[in-house]
Amino acid sequence: MNKFSFKADTPRDSLDWGTVAWLSHPPLTQNKQITALDVELAPGKGHDFHYHPGQEEVIVVTKGTVEQWVGEEMKLLNSGDAVFIDADVVHASFNNGNEPAELIAILGPCVGEVGYGVVEVADQAPWNGLRK
Repeated sequence: MNKFSFKADTPRDSLDWGTVAWLSHPPLTQNKQITALDVELAPGKGHDFHYHPGQEEVIVVTKGTVEQWVGEEMKLLNSGDAVFIDADVVHASFNNGNEPAELIAILGPCVGEVGYGVVEVADQAPWNGLRK
């Protein structure tokens, strides 16, 4: 199903670390290969350590600076920078700035009813001790 997505018409889900707008996923576009999200990380917040079972991910920073973890490696990503994350690899994204940071997350293939699977592991070692 072909579908245009306009930011002004796309509802955002509020989470404790920011907001997410679904740009493409099975309930919206009936696609099977790509889930895409417009993510805003609130200042001082982030999506803590997690992984996506069976899904690869590309994250593109579109505004701000993001402290991006892939496994136990951390890099600062600025607007225009991106990272590819293999399926089942633990990662996390944090905004240490004073303004919202924005990114686009693209995952594939779609899994489950919403096209997105996540396992939170921030409370487990070694992930719970990586950020100082």
